[in-house]
Amino acid sequence: MNKKLTLSFLAILLSACVLISAVLIVAVVLITRSKPVQVEAAAVTPTATSIDAQMDQIQQEVTSYRGLKMDKPLNRSLLTTDKLKDHVINEFFADYTAEDAQHDEEELNAFGLLPANFDLHDFYIKLYSEQIAGYYDSKTKQMYVVSDEGFNGTERMTYAHEFTHVLQDQTYDLENGLKMNEEYCKHETEYCAALSALVEGDATLSEQYWYYKYSTDQDKSQISDFQKSYTSPVYDSAPAYMKEDFLFPYTQGLAFVNTLYGENKWTSIDDAFKNPPVSTEQILHPEKYPGEAPVKVTVPDLLTTLGKGWTEVDRNVMGEWYTYLMLADGSDAKFRLDDQTAKDASAGWGGDTYVYYSNDTTKQFVLVWDSEWDTKKDSDEFWQASRTYGNDRWGTAKTDTTASISWQTDKDGLVTMQQTDKGVQWLMSPTASMQSKLVTALSSGGN
Repeated sequence: MNKKLTLSFLAILLSACVLISAVLIVAVVLITRSKPVQVEAAAVTPTATSIDAQMDQIQQEVTSYRGLKMDKPLNRSLLTTDKLKDHVINEFFADYTAEDAQHDEEELNAFGLLPANFDLHDFYIKLYSEQIAGYYDSKTKQMYVVSDEGFNGTERMTYAHEFTHVLQDQTYDLENGLKMNEEYCKHETEYCAALSALVEGDATLSEQYWYYKYSTDQDKSQISDFQKSYTSPVYDSAPAYMKEDFLFPYTQGLAFVNTLYGENKWTSIDDAFKNPPVSTEQILHPEKYPGEAPVKVTVPDLLTTLGKGWTEVDRNVMGEWYTYLMLADGSDAKFRLDDQTAKDASAGWGGDTYVYYSNDTTKQFVLVWDSEWDTKKDSDEFWQASRTYGNDRWGTAKTDTTASISWQTDKDGLVTMQQTDKGVQWLMSPTASMQSKLVTALSSGGN
């Protein structure tokens, strides 16, 4: 799960909005989630007839209000839907092996987000094949546009979104300047999740602005027709957490950017690119940006304690957003907390680290997750939610005290949660004897 628990962030890290669809691009949907930008409508009747000319015009329109300049030529490729699907699959999945997918499946299952035996690799290929509309690749500096079904209102508004990424990239250098690249984001997942929300929130606000000021009546009619007729059976069948996670940079990013826009319009958004948010907590709570940065939480190396055959598969950060998803959108409805309880419990997050170990020979795993909370009250709230979650997921506790609770399970081994002042720890291990060794190692700082 070094790709932020799912491969969904790979597309975002490449600034590739392949999921632009009725789920994401239709302004009417976005408006219901956020107060719209107030602009004066302009009576615009494009005279352009070719797709290239229309794209040129949209570029001029976006540049006029976004305030960023394109100072380098933009390479644009017009592809059929099938060719773009092939390109996306070959590009995005070239380095994502079946082994990578299996490790992600195992970790997501341990966190209760993915059901057992879920074929993640196959699902993502089907999903990305379903949700293609065009995208800008900040690595190759190339714009890919679907052209075989016409360049109608939906495609035109999508292009306004994607061209905003071009302006962002040429102004701030997404890959190198902002470090929005796959290698950096393997380890700095909270920063990249927050930056993705800024990038996509800005582009979503921009497309909304374009819709209000520059779209024609015909555009609006075509977008409305698309919204009414569009279906996404693969996306609709996705696990609950995954559907929310795909939407995060667009919906939560838009809400965050709208808050900035309310301060000093596009200037405030540009200031955020110069001083980016660093956590999903700041995206979910704009009032915490930029002042409240995460605390560093350290989990020691436990490989010597675990012994031969064990491998550290992943070491990363859950963040407030994934903490919420785990509590609210588990793979089984029986252990999902109600939405408000999950939001309240994950708010007040201060920092965390999780480490996942596996043994390919015994097919066992160990999961350690340490979290720190802003206040004792916040810690208490998450602690109580964790206990409820655990009882719902694993049944009657084996031991239960004020500050510690554990369950003996067939599938997940011995699961123990404990609270210490402003910290809460989850520990999952195959046996009680191994867990005892791990607890000793954790308390002494590891190997």
